[in-house]
Order: sequence, then C-alpha cells, then structure tokens
Amino acid sequence: MSRLPSALQPAWPLFKRVHRLLSFLLGVVFRRTSKIAGARALPRRATLRALDTVALEPGAVVLYPAGPGEQLARTMPVGTPANHWVFENELKYDVPARFCLEIEQGTTVGDYAAIVTPGGTLDYETSGYFGINSWREHPIFLRPQLPRPEHVEGTLLNLTTRGSHANYYHFLLDVLPRYGIFREALPGRVPDAVYVPHASRYQQQLLAMTGIDRHPMIQAGKHTALRADRLLVPSTPNQELAAPRWVVEWLRGHLPTSGATGLPKKLYVTRGDAPNTRRYVEEPELWPMLEAQGFARIDPGTLTVQEQIDTFAGAEVIVAPHGAALSNLVFCSPGVRILELFAPNYVNHCYWTIACAVPDATYHYLVADGSHGEGKPMTGVLTDIRIPPARVLEAIELLVS
Repeated sequence: MSRLPSALQPAWPLFKRVHRLLSFLLGVVFRRTSKIAGARALPRRATLRALDTVALEPGAVVLYPAGPGEQLARTMPVGTPANHWVFENELKYDVPARFCLEIEQGTTVGDYAAIVTPGGTLDYETSGYFGINSWREHPIFLRPQLPRPEHVEGTLLNLTTRGSHANYYHFLLDVLPRYGIFREALPGRVPDAVYVPHASRYQQQLLAMTGIDRHPMIQAGKHTALRADRLLVPSTPNQELAAPRWVVEWLRGHLPTSGATGLPKKLYVTRGDAPNTRRYVEEPELWPMLEAQGFARIDPGTLTVQEQIDTFAGAEVIVAPHGAALSNLVFCSPGVRILELFAPNYVNHCYWTIACAVPDATYHYLVADGSHGEGKPMTGVLTDIRIPPARVLEAIELLVS
C-alpha cells in the first residue's frame, strides 16, 4: 500500500484483491516448478501452528515456551455511530501463549520475514501477512523461486515481520516485543546477529533505547533470503492488532519518559494536507477553534522518539485522525482521554485496543458520514476524512465532560 503513488492510493482495494489472487494462482504453479531450484525452492507446504511445524520436523525445529496466553474482555467504546460493529467484533480476544522457535538451517525471506524450515515448510503462525485468508495467498508465492539465500554463521534472531520495514505502529508493537519474547523464552542466550529493519531514524532510536542495537544487525530487505545455522523466531505478539496487555506494559517499561516538563496537556495530531493520506480535510477550519481551547497541534514525524513518548505521556486530551502516530498511546498517562476520527470505509480498532491497556483511559470515536455496510471489508485504507468541525467540537465536549 505505502509503495503506491498517491494518485493510485484510492485503487488500493482493487490492487489488494489482484495481489491475493495472483499469489494463490502463481503459487499453485511455482510450488511445483521451483522444485528444481534446489536451495532456492519455494516452501512446498505450510503449517497453521508452530507446534505442527515441530511435529513435522522434530530433528530441525524446537519450540521454547515463553509467557502464558490471556483473555481480553473489553467494553464497547462511546462513539458515533453508536456500537460500531468493528469494535463490537473485538470485545473479546484470546491472546495465544508466547514461544520462540529454533530452526536449524532455517530461512527467513523478504522484508515480511516468511519463515521456512529445511524441509520446505512455511511456518504460517510466525509468517502472517496483511489481509490474506490462507497461507496459499502469501506473497512469498509471487516469485518463481526464493532469492539466493545468504548464509549466516551461528545464530540469527529474526525480529522482522509484516509491515515492520516502514510503519511506526508495526515496528513498535510487532517488532520490539518479539525481543521481549526471545529474552523470556531463552534467557541468557546471545544471538550472533539480528535480522531487523534499522534504516530509518525512528527505528535506530527505538533499537538503541531498547538495547537491541548492542547486537550486530542485518537490514531487512524485500529481496533478501537469509539461511542461518540456527534461526531463532519469536512468536508474533500482535498479529490481530489486539495490543495485548503484556505488550503495552513491556513497551512502557522499556521506553520510559525522560521526565520532561512544560508539555501541552491537549494535543491535536495532524496528518498534514496531502490528499489520499487519511488527512482530516476540514482541519484548516477546525484548528483555530481548537487552538482557542488550548490545544497544541503536533506532527509526530517531526519529533524524536523520546519527544513523542514525552509528549503523549504528558497529554490529558488527544484528538486525531486515524494514523500511526496514535501508536504513542502506549505511553499515555492514566486517565488520558482520546477522540479518534475515521472515514466510513476504514474504521480500525488497533488504537482503541491500546487505549484499553492504559489504566483509566477514556476512548471515543467519530466516524464520518457515508455508507458502508456492516461486516463489509474496510478497504478505504487511505481515504481522507471529512467531518464538519461542529461535530468534532461536540464530540470533544462529550469526551471531556
């Protein structure tokens, strides 16, 4: 999605359907034809659970348990329209137990880090991807064979997962907690290298703050395949965007505030004014009214990670269109109040679930007018948000009353 030019972003739902279909159809062919590719052959089969992978290849794959599962039970947030089905579907969620796989001669493929065993099995539980219905739609099958595998001596720890190469939310909630799972499952174990995205400024800052950069790091790449003597693969902590409590607590514990003072208590988080970016279109009309109420307008992309942590930790009220900046809700102080704005064809629960893990937080939502049937896929990923400013002000008044 993020690789599409701005003018083509509205056609993303169509491209996604084509992407899934091509993955399925080409996979049927390439899984057969790539058998002659030797070390570059595509996985021939897949398992849905890592325990099944261990059962298939007990001589090569070992599972080390980590923390237990948990059951999340959340209450319906206040918002317009009331009782939106997206939130209703997420009121209960069973968080799976955590684990770390060790795979002899295991291979990690691409910047989505598909995990392949020496026996040619795709471990789907640790190789999930966006918006696909089965392992047969995985993008690894868009290619006739794997990239030429590079050998990594010793132990390689894989922290990379789908979306983590260029998205703040997925890097924060999907990548970093995997390191916590690794430390939990294999205390005292020291990897020889870590496969993790680290090209951008925020990635480098977060890796330094959590100490992950103490290990040699290998940059995740779209056309990369690494085959390690021993590949360590922690389970994915946030596959369904549920923000398990342990994930939020781990991040809050490992990324503390600096103690900065004098920070604004009311935040409006902007997404700028470029079209097809999920911007709030009426922001120029709304902003003077928010400024008069004491709000500060911030663009988190212009701040360091520590500044983002401190700014969100100091906020008492946050108003924002849906966007990755709200990942920083992880760092909010108890009692924070949040209003999230949505387009009708893209209501996403991922920041509400974070808010549910912050003590005494109050989360409200406001969805723009428009027709989008219940249960219909939320495909308007970058649709701009259009809501009359008067409605936003009313929602803020309700939030703080």
